[in-house]
Order: sequence, then C-alpha cells, then structure tokens
Amino acid sequence: MTKQKPQNIDEYVSQFPLETQRTLNALLTCLSEVVPEAEKGLKWGVPAFTYRRVLFTVGAFKNHINFYPTPATINTFNKELKPFSTTKSAIQLQLNQPLPFKLIREIARHRFKDVVENDAKWM
Repeated sequence: MTKQKPQNIDEYVSQFPLETQRTLNALLTCLSEVVPEAEKGLKWGVPAFTYRRVLFTVGAFKNHINFYPTPATINTFNKELKPFSTTKSAIQLQLNQPLPFKLIREIARHRFKDVVENDAKWM
C-alpha cells in the first residue's frame, strides 16, 4: 500500500509523531505570526510561505526540522547560526532542543523585507 502525498499543511504535519507535530506546529505558528501576509501551502511537498514568491519552506525529519529561508538569508545570519548545523539552503533545528524563536523571527523578517524591498529571488 502506497502512502498518499499530503494535500495540505495539516495533512503534512499529521504524518509525523506527536512530538514532531508539536514542534512543527510551533515553528509554523511563529512564522505565520511574523509574516501574516504570507499565503501558506505546500511547495515541493513541504509547508511553504509565499508572498509574491516563496519566502521559506519547512521540512520535518526523524530527529530535526529543516527551515529553508534561502541561501542568501542563511549567509546574512552566518554568525548567529554558528551553533546550528546548516547547509547552503537549510537550518537544522534539532527536535531535542528548544526552538530559537527569537532568531527564527529575525530570519523570517529579514527574508520578507528582502522580498518586499528588493524583490529577492529564491536562489
């Protein structure tokens, strides 16, 4: 039996263990509060926030949640992100650690402002 792909954010979140759901919902709520103007939906199979273009996406895994705010945004916050595992396009947020809400808000605000003021692209 093949697992059906989620059709919306609620279906995406519900496929994970309860503790992952709580953390994922907390992150999604935080991002929604920072950018209430953004549309929420699935892009590339994961929750995405869009305003004129994709602002950021979020993906859950067994031991962490990835927050994808664009490579340029990650570069801007390189110093603040030193304690976290990052890739060119993702910030790994470990499920066994508290979410860094203050930093997440700063990153989300920066990305939104960059799109609004500079029409910043995804890559």
